[in-house]
Amino acid sequence: MLYSPMRLPSLAPFRHRQFFTYWLMRAVSTLGFQVQATTIGWQVYEIARDGGRSVEQSAFLLGLVGLAQFLPLLILSPFGGQAADRYSRKGIILGYQLAKIATLLALVWVSFNGGAGALAAVFAAAIVSGAVNAFAPAASQALMPMLVPKEDLPQAVALSSLAFSTSSILGPALAGFAIAIGETSSLGGAVTAYGLAAAFFLGALCFCLTLRPPRQEKPKNPKALAMILEGLRYVRDNKIVLGAMSLDLVAVLLAGATALLPVYARDILHVGPEGLGWMRAAPAAGAAAVALWLAATPIRTHVGPWMFLSVAVFGLATIGFAASSLFWLSLTLLAVIGAADMISVYVRSSLVQLATPDAMRGRVASTSFIFISASNELGEFQSGLFARAFGPIGAVVIGGIGAVLTVGIWIKLFPALWRMDTFEDAVRYAERDLGARLAPSAPDASSGTR
Repeated sequence: MLYSPMRLPSLAPFRHRQFFTYWLMRAVSTLGFQVQATTIGWQVYEIARDGGRSVEQSAFLLGLVGLAQFLPLLILSPFGGQAADRYSRKGIILGYQLAKIATLLALVWVSFNGGAGALAAVFAAAIVSGAVNAFAPAASQALMPMLVPKEDLPQAVALSSLAFSTSSILGPALAGFAIAIGETSSLGGAVTAYGLAAAFFLGALCFCLTLRPPRQEKPKNPKALAMILEGLRYVRDNKIVLGAMSLDLVAVLLAGATALLPVYARDILHVGPEGLGWMRAAPAAGAAAVALWLAATPIRTHVGPWMFLSVAVFGLATIGFAASSLFWLSLTLLAVIGAADMISVYVRSSLVQLATPDAMRGRVASTSFIFISASNELGEFQSGLFARAFGPIGAVVIGGIGAVLTVGIWIKLFPALWRMDTFEDAVRYAERDLGARLAPSAPDASSGTR
């Protein structure tokens, strides 16, 4: 059997209070992130279209927003990873939340005053977001395994993904309604939505302040450059980790359609900001349903084939979405995209976490986040660029086809990943092929030391 019979989700990781606090913080922070991302996309596209730009030119501007976020993240992420292993992971997350609140308040002020500087301010905010995102995700991802014992980690990953997915459903929908309500008042849609996002990040900050993680293991070599190179070598040498990360990178880089959703909402499906909110929420709804299923019936065998097949479904559903002219069908296909992506995320995250020692988790997490951001933010730039050349529908179709082709190529390049049966195989692979010194130690959430 590929999975155990359906049952109620195990809430075992929640018996660890620190993980529960972390879970709440992640859920509220994701709400703020999703509201901000949805609002930025709508505001940029509205400014561009109202300013007389064509659909293709406006879509290209959406792609440039993704590029503005990716470039500082690409440069700073290696330093963010070594910082997560060298300094307090909680402190890094606190700094991230404060920076997000300050950025959102600046966007509120600029959007309220309006004028020609609004578009430049959004791009400046995107650059700042990319810079702070280079530090927080590595710290957050490396922090979670400290809060639960090893045997609870796959279910903790599923529950953490469920928090992310649930907030990713509510966040865009709340953003769409906030924009629509704001547009009927003197404040304006962007002002209302950015203010809501700032409130969510303030709530996440409060949860973070109450978090009391155990003391983290310190790296043996505290020099920044040496730590960065050590983490990169680990990812390079562990073909399971490298294959899982790069498969997600290439597939989502090619097939990600998120950046073009404002185009579909305004000029293809004609559903307005509320429809945009539902479209951004649909993939998260599919992901949340699968995360709930995974929390109840975790995948235990054939984990490699599960990941590859889910990426293939991701690409096929993307092609279907591009061709759809019916709003309900588009929402359904977006939900399938999110569901397939959730399986890939679950398998990849579990493999990477279990096959990485604690003292190196921050650096490996930062490398993973570079891959994720390359697929997301750089994928947004690719979508905008292709939309400028082939139109928005053509861009999404080409990306979906590319994702399907990537699956076949990666099976040939990483046969060990395709043959991966259980998550424990990743640990044994690291011990056998990389040496016992790289084998991860079991985290002890009940202890104050590591």
